[in-house]
Amino acid sequence: MKFNTTLNQLLNIPTPIIMAPMFLISNAAMVKAAMKAGIAGTFPTLNYRNEGELENILDDINEFIAKEKPNGTYGVNLIVQKSNPLYKKHLEICVAKKVPFYITSLGNPDETIKAGTSYGAKVICDVTNLEHAHKVVSQGAHGLIAVGQGAGGHAGPNPLQLLIPALIKAFPQMPVIGAGGIASGEGILSLLSLGAAGVSVGTRFIASHEASVAQEYKQAIVDAKMTDIILTEKLSGTPSAIINTAYAKKIGTKQSFIERALSKNSRTKKYFKMLVQIRGMKKLEKSVKPGNYNNLWGAGQSVELINDILSTQEIVNNLISETEKAYLQLQKNILI
Repeated sequence: MKFNTTLNQLLNIPTPIIMAPMFLISNAAMVKAAMKAGIAGTFPTLNYRNEGELENILDDINEFIAKEKPNGTYGVNLIVQKSNPLYKKHLEICVAKKVPFYITSLGNPDETIKAGTSYGAKVICDVTNLEHAHKVVSQGAHGLIAVGQGAGGHAGPNPLQLLIPALIKAFPQMPVIGAGGIASGEGILSLLSLGAAGVSVGTRFIASHEASVAQEYKQAIVDAKMTDIILTEKLSGTPSAIINTAYAKKIGTKQSFIERALSKNSRTKKYFKMLVQIRGMKKLEKSVKPGNYNNLWGAGQSVELINDILSTQEIVNNLISETEKAYLQLQKNILI
């Protein structure tokens, strides 16, 4: 099946799928496999927080591209909130290494848009509503990722069936990528029919051979149902989707009154959010490793549709073939 969408054109890839950036999960092997499969592989720069790590992975990926010349491309996810102490340093490194495209989350992307545009990189911004979309479009964003209900990580409150058409109506020339609850070709076709330029798929790729997380985590993705996904404020202060494990139930999902007050106070919110994120980061870091019983496993509601652990290439092949089958079935179902 051949695709011809504005996301294909924007990123120069044959298949309009982005392997979503996943904190502590995305790695070089996943990104390379995604590029070989003809899609866009991404990772959060915060996966590489120690001195020299980010430079090394970017050099590794760029050398892979020069040698293998894959059909796909890659990008990085930058958390542009003020509470991210590594944001400016990571942006400088990515610009120096000429990263092809950026995905921005949770803040003002203006600086990233200007820096990326300066050398021809594309900047796509996560949005959950029209208000934020208007801001990033006015700043020069090249595309929008509509983060809707059911997404892993920081899920949005709105269903994609409403958010995507609303964004397209407001910004008809802007590529809109759907994110949230996508793990099958039928899901991809449904979003393309809404006018989306492509999709961002995360949770499906946790259950991949290239993911370096614990086998227990991958199996939990296969075993979980959509009703097992809950939102917690405990990890970053912003509601984040996780599997409702025994440990998640034990620690609860809501911040205390004092924590919420510190998060909103103009004097303390930057530093308190930073503290919450560091603590959450450490908990998640332990969770993805084997032999840990205090499990906090990030995932979206698309776990409902994931039944096996496959290679990235197999996952992409299945998504493409399922999209084609769904398209042919739709033609049979509609009488003209």
